[in-house]
Amino acid sequence: MKKDIICTICPKGCTVTVEGEAGAVTSITGFGCKRGQEYATAEFTSHVRILTTTVKIEGRDSDLLPVRSSRPLPKEKILDCMAVIKEVSVKAPVSQYDVIVENICGTGIDIVATKTMQ
Repeated sequence: MKKDIICTICPKGCTVTVEGEAGAVTSITGFGCKRGQEYATAEFTSHVRILTTTVKIEGRDSDLLPVRSSRPLPKEKILDCMAVIKEVSVKAPVSQYDVIVENICGTGIDIVATKTMQ
C-alpha cells in the first residue's frame, strides 16, 4: 500500500510518501526533517489525534473550560472519549494543565485543562 501524507508538524507541509503493509513501513520519502519522518510513520501505522474540546463549569451557564488530551489518542477512540467528556463538569477554580479526566477510556492518556479559570 502506498500513501501520501501531508506533514503538519511545521509550516513547510511536506508531502511524505509512505509505502508498506499491515502497519509496517517499508519505504518513506519526501520528508524534510526527522520530525516529519516520525509523524508520517506514526500516521501510516496508527492514526492518532490530539483531542481538543470543552467541558462545563459548574454554576456558570455561559463559560466553558477548554481541554485537550495530554498526548495523541488513537483515532478510533475519539468518539468514545467525547462521550465521557460530554458528561464531565468541573468546579472552578481550575489551573492550566490540571487533569480533568484521568486515563480516559483506558488509554493511559489524560484530559487536561488548557486555561486557568477562576
